[in-house]
Amino acid sequence: MSSTNEVAQALAKTDEVKKGNTLAVLLDRVDVKKRFSDMMGNRAAGFMSSIISCSNNNKQLKAADPMTVISAAAMAATLDLPINPALGFAHIVPYKSGKDGATRAQFQMGWKGFVQLAQRSRQYQTINADVVYEGELKSHNKLTGEITYSEEDRKSDKVIGYFAYFRLINGFEKALFMKTEDVEKHGKRYSKSFTYPGSVWKTNFDAMALKTVVKLLISKWGPMSVDMQRAITADQGTVINDGGKEGVPEVQFDDAVVVDQVVEIPKVETSAILDEEAGTAQEPE
Repeated sequence: MSSTNEVAQALAKTDEVKKGNTLAVLLDRVDVKKRFSDMMGNRAAGFMSSIISCSNNNKQLKAADPMTVISAAAMAATLDLPINPALGFAHIVPYKSGKDGATRAQFQMGWKGFVQLAQRSRQYQTINADVVYEGELKSHNKLTGEITYSEEDRKSDKVIGYFAYFRLINGFEKALFMKTEDVEKHGKRYSKSFTYPGSVWKTNFDAMALKTVVKLLISKWGPMSVDMQRAITADQGTVINDGGKEGVPEVQFDDAVVVDQVVEIPKVETSAILDEEAGTAQEPE
């Protein structure tokens, strides 16, 4: 089965890869088509079309190095996650390098992508993430880790933070809460696209904040399948020709509070709940 590195190597092995080649030209190459076909079977053609669509619908991404766009897409293909930005599973995001000023593409997981990978592991009974509004957070006991919520005490539509929570089939459970300002600090520190015009941080901050708390919680406390490890390592990294990583952020937990118990976690519309018996994710309508 082809990997992301093999796609990058296929692009690097020929003199065709030179300045001026478009994304469409590179995707039309026989060897690149074969790599995606090896990864995705009869779904490869549709996935490759979605790469073109993502690029055409984003001016900054269209200006990015096409090889990095394809390599980022190949990572999503390896994880079997769609790259349609409206779905929220995975994203191809442009950023401008501080080293040479060139625009490149990076692979970014969406919070629903992490939920999807958790679901596939069949070890999670419930996984949930959502915003916390002003007035809903009642208390946080630093000694016991217990936090309490009350939807009835919501005072306004101001978002003060975000939480993620999971319970495993074996009964183990963990939750994490981050204040909005702590999510912003984390994004500025670890995301190359945080200040980039048109990035998901700018167009859908809530989605990126939810992704942040879900990723940090799972990466520290959750069972780590091979795909989950790959997703966390690749998230917000740029795949380069030799298969290495440029600027992969180190996962830090300094800005987060990990809690052991959650009381009255609200069941909300943006939740993604894994049903143990059905084995499927219930996405919001």
